[in-house]
This record gives sequence, C-alpha cells and structure tokens, in this order.
Amino acid sequence: MKVLLFHLDPRQPTSLQQQLREQIVHAILEGHIPLNEALPSSRKLARELQVARNTVMLAYEQLLDDGYLIAKSRSGYFVNPEILEGRAEKPVRLNDIDAERMPWENLLSVHPSKQETICKPSDWHRYEYPFLYGQIDPTLFPTQHWRECSRDSMSVPAIRSWSVDHLNDDDPLLVEQIHQRLLPRRGVWAQPEEILITVGTQQALWITAMLLLKPGRKFGIENPGYVDMYNIAQIFTDEIHLLPVDEQGVQLVEELRECHLVYTTPSHQSPTTVTMPLERRRQLLDMAEIDNFLIIEDDYDSETNYLSNPTPALKSLDRHSRVIYVGSLSKTLAPGLRLGYMVAHPALIREARALRRLMLRHPPTNNQRALALFLERGYNDALIRQIHQTFHNRWQRMNEALKRHMVGFHISSNYGGSCFWLRGPEGLDCQYLQALAREEGILLERGDLHYFDRPAKEYLRLGFSAIPEERIEPGIERLARLVSDATVKP
Repeated sequence: MKVLLFHLDPRQPTSLQQQLREQIVHAILEGHIPLNEALPSSRKLARELQVARNTVMLAYEQLLDDGYLIAKSRSGYFVNPEILEGRAEKPVRLNDIDAERMPWENLLSVHPSKQETICKPSDWHRYEYPFLYGQIDPTLFPTQHWRECSRDSMSVPAIRSWSVDHLNDDDPLLVEQIHQRLLPRRGVWAQPEEILITVGTQQALWITAMLLLKPGRKFGIENPGYVDMYNIAQIFTDEIHLLPVDEQGVQLVEELRECHLVYTTPSHQSPTTVTMPLERRRQLLDMAEIDNFLIIEDDYDSETNYLSNPTPALKSLDRHSRVIYVGSLSKTLAPGLRLGYMVAHPALIREARALRRLMLRHPPTNNQRALALFLERGYNDALIRQIHQTFHNRWQRMNEALKRHMVGFHISSNYGGSCFWLRGPEGLDCQYLQALAREEGILLERGDLHYFDRPAKEYLRLGFSAIPEERIEPGIERLARLVSDATVKP
C-alpha cells in the first residue's frame, strides 16, 4: 500500500492522530486498502509521514478496538473483512439518466432558497470591525463554566438519564430552570406543562406558524420586521398584513382586527429597537381578546436591557392565554447552542410537542442537561451581569461615535439591546455601502431586507455584540468616510 494515501496537516484543528485515523477509515470503507495486504508498520508509516511513531501506534490501536483492523501475529495490521460486510454495492449510473435535467422547478412545492434573507459571512471574526447583529464576542463566552457543565452532563448517571429514547419529552431539570429562573425575570409565571424546548427560537416560530396558519388565514407582522418570520409565514399563507411601526412599536391599526395571528417584538422591536410602552401592550391584548386573534411575542433581546426596571413581557400581562411567548439564550450565551423555548396554553403546547416529535422528537437531551446545569448553578445570572456591563459600555461608546462621525444620519436606538438602527441621508445606497465597507474590513447589515413593501436603501443596522469596545470608534470613523461614495447626489 502506498504511504501517499495519507496526508496530515498540522494546521488543522484536529490532532494528527485523529486525522490519520479518519483517513484510514475512509480508505477502508472506500475499498482502497486490499484485505490481504498489511498496513505499513508504525515505524515505517511514522517515518514517511514525519510524525512521532506513537501517533501512528495510537491510531492503529484505536482502529483495532473499533473493529476496523485485525492484528495477525508477526504479520502486522490488516483490514477486518467483517467491517465491510452488509454494505451495498455502489450503484452504476446509467448513461441515459441525467439528474441535472430533472424538472426540479415543477417537482418542488416550495422554493425557500429564493426568499430574501439576512446573510452573514461565516468568517466574520476575521474582519477588523464586525458590526454584526446576532453574533457574540467569543471572549465573553463563559468557557470554564460551560466546560464544567458539559463535563458533568457526561457523568455516568447523567448519561443513563439522557441517552435513552425520550420520545417527545424534555429534560425536566431544564424545564424547571426555565420555569423558576428565566421566565420570572420577565414577569412570566408559567407552569411546566406550558413550556416546550425548541431548537432555538426559529423552530418555535415555525411550529407556531404550521399549527395556526393555512391558506385563507391572515397573518400580521411588523413592517419593518423580522425577515425570516415573514419568510416562514409565506410558506403557509398569502394573506400577510404589514403593520406599521412608530416610536412605540407596532401601531394598533384596524388591520390587526382582521388577523388570526400577529407577530410582534415589543421589548426591542426588530429591527428598529424601540420598546412598546405598557399602555399600548394592554391595548394590544384587549384587541386580541375582543377580535379573537393570537399573538407571537418574540422576546429575542430581553436579556440585554440595561434598565434597572425593564418593561415586563407582554406575556406577563396576558390574562386570556392569547400570547405565545418565545425566547432563547442566543443573544447572551451562544447563537450556535440552538436551544430555545416557547410558552403557551397547554392545549397549544400539546400539539406543538406532537408536531415537534414528527420533526425531530426533541432537541438533544445531552445539550439540554448541560444548559440546565448552567442555569441551576447560577452561571447564567453571572453571565447576564457581565453582558449588561459590557454592552452598556459598548452602547455608550457607539452612541457617542455615531453622533460624532455619522453626520446626517437619524439614529433610532433605545437604551439597551445590542444594535443601532440608522436611517442615512437621502440617496444613500446601503447595499453599495455594505460592499465598500467589507473591502475596508467593516461588516454591517443593510436594512432594506426588513421592509416588505417598499425600497429602503437608506437604512442599516449596526451591532456591537461582536466587536471589542476599543474598535468601535475607529470602525465608525472609517465607515463614515465611505458614506459619500455610496450616496447618489440629487
């Protein structure tokens, strides 16, 4: 067997031993290693690959334990023929079948890939000035505490608890922590049977739409608003009412009364960041009761409110079970964790749980247990205190920088949250500004995607959750110098 079959790269995040093991497994399963031919000795392979002999020996021993290799006395390591038993032969593709000519446009019932949505570069952390919304500065992640909770979730008793098939049940400890710790912070007093764990807020929104929307049912959404909620609703109904937004959030217009389901972000309106006052919240709930519609309250940014007495959640004022409350820890702990929750009347949660079971049964219970321990031990409370202080400082620094450098911009931002919503001068093309800024190491989010009925090229959103405080003003100053190049003069 040729040694060149394997190539190890020390720059990869995985160890050389793991790389070698994976490549040998791939070679075995693809039939590149003859059954009657011994693998190179550990000494020879180590010399050819220029790695320590121990690296090769450990990889061989692991493959031996996993059943990929067998050891023959005085002959070396060979492929275990049993590992290849039961594998189907690779199908032979017929020449008269051309998969590329399949009529996919007609076969597919929906085309989500054609919807407009927010795109963020995966390598955002490589940019000097990432004014991205929804990403978290990795230095804020509580690595030590999360490792501890992850390790303890892997104890033998914990594994015996979460490794069995839970069908559609959630980790009871996580439900208890959401019930006792997270929801009371927002004034929401719910019973465990009113709580469902979801794969982030996104799954909660999808489940709710799938259960409550269908052709002919009217859906109301803020305009400007959350683009992916709009995209979800489009899958289920064409009857979408766009509800205008002012400095107090969604306006209580007559179109509301015709809706079956309404989506709103009262704590920090997405994307304008304005907060709905108590009186309007009460009026909205009264309308929902009188006109018989339900409300999705997306409390996506509630934990980044720096006020000592924040406005309670809309759900906390709900006396008739009209509000479906959704939340997650994406904006504080980590977006990639993908754990959220929805709170609603037990009748809706029962159907949501059954629907979730058809989709994926339940979110991974090992992750649920790690998060439950993180909440139970008070680490999330400590993290929120740190986030508040850090974001408070960044908000002030960014507010000052915007006022100093972004002359001619209207800044709409309440105290709190993790971003600023800006309207630029007349003639500004933020899509072009975004492209210019990226070339200068600046990432920003154009705002026109959040408007569903008209062009809005002059709007943009600047987040500060992912950028260190000391880079905020230099980044804003550099961005300001690009504005004139992206503005069409009247």
